[in-house]
Amino acid sequence: MDSLERYTSWFRGSTPYISAHRGKTFVVFLGGDALMHSNLVNIVHDLALLNVLGVRLVIVHGARPQLNEAFADSLFHNGRRITSAGQMHEISGIFGALRANLEALFSTGLPNTPLHNVEVNIVSGNFIAAQPVGIVDGIDHQCTGRLRSANVDAMVELLDTQAIVLQSPVGFSTSGQAFNLAAEELATELAVALRADKLIVFNDPGQITDAGRQRISRITPERLNGLCADLDPITAARCEALIAANTQGVERAHLVAFADDGALLQELFTADGIGTQVSRHDEDLIRQAQLEDVADIVEIIRPLEEDGVLVPRSRAQLEQEIEQFFIAELDGVVVGCCAIYAFADAAELACVAVHENYRHQYSDMGIGSALLEAAERAASAHGAKSLFALTTQTQEWFVSHGFTPADVESLPSSKQSLYNWQRGSAVLQKPL
Repeated sequence: MDSLERYTSWFRGSTPYISAHRGKTFVVFLGGDALMHSNLVNIVHDLALLNVLGVRLVIVHGARPQLNEAFADSLFHNGRRITSAGQMHEISGIFGALRANLEALFSTGLPNTPLHNVEVNIVSGNFIAAQPVGIVDGIDHQCTGRLRSANVDAMVELLDTQAIVLQSPVGFSTSGQAFNLAAEELATELAVALRADKLIVFNDPGQITDAGRQRISRITPERLNGLCADLDPITAARCEALIAANTQGVERAHLVAFADDGALLQELFTADGIGTQVSRHDEDLIRQAQLEDVADIVEIIRPLEEDGVLVPRSRAQLEQEIEQFFIAELDGVVVGCCAIYAFADAAELACVAVHENYRHQYSDMGIGSALLEAAERAASAHGAKSLFALTTQTQEWFVSHGFTPADVESLPSSKQSLYNWQRGSAVLQKPL
């Protein structure tokens, strides 16, 4: 496949994600390490592209390495920097410089990019009310604070105008005192308060790996929590932020590499991604189909019908039989389907299909296998003792999932009368 074909394939595959992400709210965390990296310019370009595509963005930046350099003798307690009143004035200046640099990058017209001369509005403000951490274990944290409340309404009004909201890890008390906040914690709390659809955290490394050093593309917060002890402290803290956001209502959270050009776009607009996605709904890949899913089902099965793999079904038939269908959904995109038809003590598994852009992805999850498991549960709930399928080209897949060859006479009598001898489909059965 040449570069043009790869680009065409990628762009077509990204189209469902463009639609799914439009109008959604993403909170993005850029740590101080990301702000120092040479790839920051490319990250800004990609964030600007998301903004142009209709994604509502809130960016929270950190400053850990910058503060470490300015205050080499900083004291920490439970991972929090102890901030004196004297340091807070200098810290405010560091935050201001970092914020100004980000604003400048978004305001340069994005030269030498397809977004040249596109105007991107980025807005900062006093959206965060803070309170002191206080005295913990006998240690006075002084001007180290935590979120008291966020002016969500003001932020939403800005997002409604397609502006990007930029927030430094600083908040103010009712008396005007500034407090230094933990940036990762602030990003999590804002994502929860805004009911964001995603929290995206840039890190190095930008993925979680298993014992074999293979990337884990999707993980539940419970499993990730069990891995945190083996991570470096910074990555562990950021993973804890992802876990906290996901368990408090942010549907999906992502760890992405800030050092890899295009990592954000690959994570958001390709089936397999490039980072690690955290979701408490990792097991809920399959759901009952609804009428509004018919168009997606048509798109999935059409190429297979044209190739003769599936028997053609009209849209009207799909609408009439929608209650028999299950779909696989990833990140709001319908990627697979199957149908179950009950016949007394047996059930037919039909129309098993995975979108062509996803057939060779998610091997660790197995979209087809997940659809089969859902079908088996549904068939058992209907009292079926066995499951059967008719296929012309996918016998190996069914056999690998526990089906065995059978003859037409083993089918329910009502199904036998409908058997298409000209098509000559193989019959496979599986006991439940």
